[in-house]
This record gives sequence, C-alpha cells and structure tokens, in this order.
Amino acid sequence: MTGTPAEAQRDSSGPRIAVRQALAPPQGELNQLVAHMRAQRYREVELRTHELLVQYPESGIIWKFLGVSLGLQGKQALDALDQAARLLPQDAEAHLNLGNAMRVAGRLDDAAASYRRALDLKPDNAGASNSLGAALLKLGHVQEALTFFRRALAIDPAFALAHGNLGYALQRLGRPDEALVSLQRAVGLAPDFAAGHTNLGNALRDLGRLDEALASHRLALKLKPEFTEAGINLGNVLRDLGQSEAAVEVFRRVLGSDANSAAAHGNLACALRDLGRTGEAEASFRAALRIDPQYADAHRNLGVVLRHQNRIVEAEASCLKALEIDPDLPAALLLIAELRADKGRFAEAEALFKRVSAIDPNCAEAWAGISGLRKMTVGDADWLAQVLRMVGQKLPAREEIPLRYAIGKYYDDVRDYAQAFANYRRANELTKQCIPKHDRRQLTETVNAYIRQFDSAWIGAARGGAGASPCPVLIVGMPRSGTSLAEQILASHPAVSGAGELPYWTMAAESYGAAPIDRAARDGLIGRLGQDYVQLLARLSPGAVRVVDKMPSNFLFLGLIHAALPNARILHMRRNPIDTCLSIYFQNFDVAHSYANDLEDLAHYFGEYSRLMQHWGSSLPKHAMMEVPYEGLVDDQEAWSRKMLEFIGLPWDDRCIDFRGTERSIVTRSRWQVRQAINRSSVGRWRNYREFIAPLLTLQDLDR
Repeated sequence: MTGTPAEAQRDSSGPRIAVRQALAPPQGELNQLVAHMRAQRYREVELRTHELLVQYPESGIIWKFLGVSLGLQGKQALDALDQAARLLPQDAEAHLNLGNAMRVAGRLDDAAASYRRALDLKPDNAGASNSLGAALLKLGHVQEALTFFRRALAIDPAFALAHGNLGYALQRLGRPDEALVSLQRAVGLAPDFAAGHTNLGNALRDLGRLDEALASHRLALKLKPEFTEAGINLGNVLRDLGQSEAAVEVFRRVLGSDANSAAAHGNLACALRDLGRTGEAEASFRAALRIDPQYADAHRNLGVVLRHQNRIVEAEASCLKALEIDPDLPAALLLIAELRADKGRFAEAEALFKRVSAIDPNCAEAWAGISGLRKMTVGDADWLAQVLRMVGQKLPAREEIPLRYAIGKYYDDVRDYAQAFANYRRANELTKQCIPKHDRRQLTETVNAYIRQFDSAWIGAARGGAGASPCPVLIVGMPRSGTSLAEQILASHPAVSGAGELPYWTMAAESYGAAPIDRAARDGLIGRLGQDYVQLLARLSPGAVRVVDKMPSNFLFLGLIHAALPNARILHMRRNPIDTCLSIYFQNFDVAHSYANDLEDLAHYFGEYSRLMQHWGSSLPKHAMMEVPYEGLVDDQEAWSRKMLEFIGLPWDDRCIDFRGTERSIVTRSRWQVRQAINRSSVGRWRNYREFIAPLLTLQDLDR
C-alpha cells in the first residue's frame, strides 16, 4: 500500500501572518506587505523585507513575512522562519510556520517540536494538531498521531484533511473498517481531495472490495493525473484482480510522468513477475535500486525473482541486503525462511516464520508457512487456534487465502477430511474472486491449434540449425504429478543438475508465434531458441552433463522443443488424474494456473492435457519421450530410476536411491515431500474426498 498522509493545514495553507509586533516598522509598511501577500506578489514582499531588515534586523514580523514569501515561491525559507520563531517566541503561527519548513526539509523531530510549541501557545489550533499528527505518523509514532488527529477533529469536525489522516493512521494500524469511515468522511467533505480518494481505495482494498478500490484510485488520478501514489495503488489493485497486463501499462504510465519513482519501478517489476517475465522483472527491480539503493522491499523482491530463476546464492545475497537495511523486515525474513526450506532446513525455516509472527502477530504468510514445513498433528492446537482466530476476523482475501489453504492442510494431516475440504473450498472460492475467470474454450482452441500446427510432418522435417546438445532433460506433466520427485532422483546423480522450473519455453513459444510466416525465418528462429536454451542451462549449471528443467507446463510446447533440440530427452510424469487434480486444488498456485481453483475447470484442463499428450505420443519419435507412472515410481523406485537414467544416457549411480540426502535447493511446493521416504500415502488419496469431488470422478476413464 502506498499511503498519502495529507500534511497541509486548511487554516495555514499559506502560512499565516498576524501583524502583532511592538517594534515593527510603521504600520503603513506592514499594511503594504499584507496587500502584496494578498495579491500573491511574493517577489515584491521578498525584496521589500530585505530592505526593511537593514533597518529592523531584530523585527520578528519582518522575518516572518520574508520566510512566508520565500516558502510560497518554493525557495529555502527555513532560516528566515527560524529567525521569526526566535524573535517571536509567543507567536503560535511563527512556530507553526517553522514546523512546516522543518517538515519540508525532512527534519521531522524538529518539526514535531515546533508544532508542539505552537499548540502550547494556541491549544485550539486544529491545523497545528493535524500537522503534528502527520509528523508523528512519518516518524512511525502511529498511535500518538491518532491522538492529535482526533484533537484536530474535536476542534473542527469538518476538517477534511484531519479525517483523511486519521483514516490513513488507522490503516497503518490494521483497522480498515474504522479507516474506511474516516476516509469516506474526508472525501465527502472535500470531493476533490485526491490523496483522500487513493487512501480510501487502499482501505477498500484491505477489506477485499476491489472493484470499489479500483474506482477510488481512478478518481484520484482523474483529480490529479500525475499523482504517482494513486497510479501505483491503481496498478496494485489491478494485480489483485489478476489483471497484471493492465497493471504493467498503468505502472509504465506512472513512470512516463515520474521516471525517478523507485516505487513505480519496483511495482512494475512485481507485475512483470506475475506474468512470468522474470528477465524484465529483474531489470525493473535493479532500476528501482539504482534510484534508491536503500529500497529494502526491492532488494527482497529481487531475491524472489532470483530464487525462481534458481539463482539461489544471488537470491540470498539480495535478501540479506534487505535485512541490512531493515533487520526486522517481515517480507525479507519470510523469504529467508523460504530459502532455508528450499534447502531442506525446515527447523530453521519454522524458527524464522515464528520470528515474523512475533514481529507481526497477524502476518498470514508466516502462520501459513509453518504448515508447509512438516506434517501437522493435534499437538499443533495453539497454531490452529491462532489461524482460526485470524480467519474469524474480516480479512482481505489475499490474507485469508493462504490461511485457508494452511487450515485445510492441517485437517488433512489429522484426517478430518470434511473440515479439510471445507477450508480448501473456501480458499479456492476466494482465489477465484481475485483472478481472471478460466477460459475453457480458449484452452481447447489452443490445444487444437498445437495439434494442427505441430503434426508429424512438421515435427519430422529436417532443420539444419537445430541444436545437437543432449544436455537438456525436460520433465513435463500436470503439476503435482511427481515432477519434483523425478527431478530430485535424477539430480542426485553426480552428472546431473536440477534447474527447477524454468519459464523459458513459455516465452519462446510466444516469440515463435509472433515470428514471420516465412519458413526459412521460422526455422532460423527455432535454431536460435534451442541454442539460447542450451546456453541458459550452461550458465545455471556449468559443467553438468545433463540439466533437468521440470517446468510441468512445457507439455504444451513439446513439438517446438523437439524441433529446436532433437537430442533433448523428455520424461512425461503421469499420475492418477483424480489424485492429480485434487492435489492441485489443495495448493495455493499463482494466477498462471487459472484452472486450479474450480473442480470442473480442473477436469476440463486434465482432459485437454491428456488429449495433447496423446498427440505428442503419436507424433514425436519414440526415442524422444518416455512416460513414467507416478504410482510405478512409488512402488518400485529403483527400477524406474534405472529406466530414467538409461533413457537420458547415463549409467546407474547408487546415490539416486538415497535421494533424500541430496543437498540442493528445491523451489517447489513439493520440497518437503520429496525429502521424505517414498510411501503410498498419496496414492488413491482422492477416495478420502469422494463425496465432495463429483466433477473429478469423470476422470476415472482417463486413468490407464
């Protein structure tokens, strides 16, 4: 949330001057200065006060006129206003004006002291009370700031800026319902109050009222078209709604008017990351950090991008940099916890999640994170009580969602399947409110297009530029079909490196689809795509004989992949369709998996996946792809592990049996499971939920 406290005072929006000075110049001179000020002839006031100060150097009122005129011209006024306050120690307005100048100069502690002095002299000054609250808010003294905003409103109940600042402070304290009331009052009193409208949008967002939040931010931008904070807030609500493409456009417009906004670069990067455009996201985070090297959130978010590129050492370094800047930054501590869990250091990860929950007891990600580190038991009653308390409150959807998935896992672990499914269903229904609706027709048309375009004749055509490297090994299939387990087994071989889930072929397919129709040009592009991919694998895993890319969704692009890399080997993981879909339904996936939150969408997606895999099975050369049944791998791990190694051209190594001890980072939701002894507990798991999953039962016919 980018908030905008309003600090200008309604009763001193030009700093005020009261002519009360015994040793002042003649009254006529003072009257002339007042006339110039009222006519906004500030330069004339500046010039005349300089002349008068030669004769009256100790005249506080002249220093006051000078300071105010300088400030209204955007010039440095602090010294003159400091002199005025020194010479007029009992003048509340002089101290108020000095406080405003101190605030502009970034001297917030000094500003607060001047505002306090002004209030001592004139306790009924609503503007001074509001300004003191705003300074305290910036200093992080949010609770104390509330006192002064309320004091300002007790003096003047129609003070719109104070209502707005009170609402913003309540937002900071995590009280969005109360904030909403204050902010609605603020914009009701001042309909053109742009900062009030964008803060109102933030409160509505916190309450999950995203469409209303969107309207508030749009109105703020209409009132103030180059309002950077409102543009950033609008983009973030679009992200919440799953409209990351639209968010990218909004952030780019913000940067068009404010190219040096580190926050705009950082939020643009987050939207690009949503879309899987990790290279562009990394570049935008680095742009933000060039502008503001102390931008802790950007360091942390850069770490997130690097982690998902499997650049683990760089990711940790970036996150530790964020913690150097802000040692208790919850988001950075959460990422360090994830990095520890990726390495299998689950006890350390849990300690970090607990540290975050101690800093912020209402941090949904911290409490939810704990559930993914181990099997939950009835001994976790305190954990359960806390998360149930949290979801019992009115939480924003983005906070309730991870907690509901975590509660579902708890009840699944303790075998209370009805409660488990109820919470998983709630999590998925909330998620559907925050992402675009899955388009089944578009998916079917996409699969039809791939089948038509990449037929046997096209796949079998000779391409001189195709890459000959046998290094790439691609593991494909549905998510939750055993791809992480297969990768962990193979990566335990000393000649193999696991690269995790690389988004390369999604972007490569987009490039190919946008290429000229000319056959020669397209064949040349295919060759370059293959070469670039091999170079990427070499950078990620220098010296490895085979590198595994386990992006499940690469099943969509196998025709293109084989054309670019005819010597690559493809392992297709296949699991019982109902177990697969149910496991997907139980995971908190990102917006790219729009089918994952609805049982009917899942059934349709699995059917289209099966149809396309049948096409690849009949169109690709037999030596290019091998199907590995998850259940077979679980029942006879060694036999299937030997088959996989033989298929990718490597000799057997006993380390592939004891794969749990392999030290590597696993950046998937299966990181805990693949480090446990293989067992059949997940085989046929769907039978525990038979009464709840009618749309999936139609998939039994697809189980071979």
